[in-house]
Amino acid sequence: AYCYHGQTLLASDKCGEAIRSLQESEKFFAKAEALCKEYGETKGPGTTAKPSGHLFFRKLGSLIKNTLEKCQRENGFIYFQKVPTEAPQLELKANYGLVEPVPFEFPALNAHWTPETLAAFDLTKRPKDDAAKPKPDEEVKPLKEPDIKPQKDSGCQIS
Repeated sequence: AYCYHGQTLLASDKCGEAIRSLQESEKFFAKAEALCKEYGETKGPGTTAKPSGHLFFRKLGSLIKNTLEKCQRENGFIYFQKVPTEAPQLELKANYGLVEPVPFEFPALNAHWTPETLAAFDLTKRPKDDAAKPKPDEEVKPLKEPDIKPQKDSGCQIS
């Protein structure tokens, strides 16, 4: 999130804050990389997963590095902005691109569903009938298949 926030800050000409955001991103990426390598080396049933080798993780590392270098280069040539000591706050609530969720409410019960009606569905009081027992499988008789041989003489002529 800090990486993409840094790109947004750079696009809005806030290069100093973008550098600090990307430095924070680099710090969290290093921490995540160490955890991923540790996870990949553990013994157990989930050892086939190597999160540090996934494409997203590899691309994110180079994206952070390249964007940080670009910000530092542009800040040295164009902006000359001071890099803040604290990382910028992330907006955790998205204000674009998402719709508001509709709260779910259970529909009202129909008047026919009374406690007496629901009690009538007691499966322990069902009638015991023999129709519920599975019937033994009948033996399947093999069918004789016709002997089909390719015929050369079909009666068709090509003129």
